[in-house]
Amino acid sequence: MTHIKDTMPAPEKSDSPPAQRTPRHVPLVEVTRDGLVESVHYGSLAALAHDGTPVIEAGEPQAPMYPRSSLKPLQAVALLKAGLDLPQNLLALTAASHSGASMHREGAREILGLHGLTEAALGNSTDLPYGVKEREEWLRAGNGPTQIAQNCSGKHASMTAVCVINGWPVEGYLHPEHPLQVLVRDTITELTGEEAAAVSTDGCGTPLFAHSLFGMARAYGRLAAADEETNEGKVAHAMRRYPEMVAGEGRDVTALMRAVPGLLAKDGFEGLQLVGLPDGTGFAVKISDGGDRARMPITVEVLRRLGVDGGRLDTLQSPPVLGGGHPVGELGAAPSFSKN
Repeated sequence: MTHIKDTMPAPEKSDSPPAQRTPRHVPLVEVTRDGLVESVHYGSLAALAHDGTPVIEAGEPQAPMYPRSSLKPLQAVALLKAGLDLPQNLLALTAASHSGASMHREGAREILGLHGLTEAALGNSTDLPYGVKEREEWLRAGNGPTQIAQNCSGKHASMTAVCVINGWPVEGYLHPEHPLQVLVRDTITELTGEEAAAVSTDGCGTPLFAHSLFGMARAYGRLAAADEETNEGKVAHAMRRYPEMVAGEGRDVTALMRAVPGLLAKDGFEGLQLVGLPDGTGFAVKISDGGDRARMPITVEVLRRLGVDGGRLDTLQSPPVLGGGHPVGELGAAPSFSKN
């Protein structure tokens, strides 16, 4: 097992609950400029074998954190349990943090239309498209923030659809005690193998459950290895078949699933990256400062340690650090991690 020795001093004793204590993160990614370390991203990570045995870990992966949008594939499993039945491209959109391209917006509208609903049923927050190109095109067309353009609209469309299927009230579907959200919570508990350490509200408005990186890695390993006929397998296969629906063109999560056949990947705000491999290995990383740029360098490093062909990962390296328009540095795994 690979482990980064934590040299930080032991925390002082406190009466605060564990969820309020700062996790003991360690350096994971360094940014260098002409050989000088310019920035350091701390974090924690865990990779578990199919039987749940830790094979790589760093920092404090047992600490609870909010998985943010990396919960979406698990939420999608719950929706299938409740009777959701969609073609694979729309199921992938259900688990997506999409860029807001036309195919994403129209896909969310299709889910609604299939169940006699309109955009008025959506309870998610309004936003501009997440993708840079998509946002620019949207603004040039004179549009502003909407619920359908927001990156979670596929998930919310499917949540309202499940309410129709089961005769549950659509209004109030985001309340933590709504039957839909109770099922989601129980499904996440089942897949992660642990109870939520805390509950909050995600940016889009859905209940948000805190889990450890160990639990999330366990869940993604289960999804990635699941038989296609199971609910877990249906979600995983849909995401892998339609990676452009899970994120979008130019997004690293889409590129990662295209580069490694059979790999399952999903990101989340505040520096989350989750990966599942067909053999049941699951990997989860949390960048402590929420820095999005640090997700992929450490993910590529861990995948190489797990035996994923490095040649297929070369195109996923982070863009170089530039000086005057020319490469003068890079983002890469911190030496303290690479040496262990």
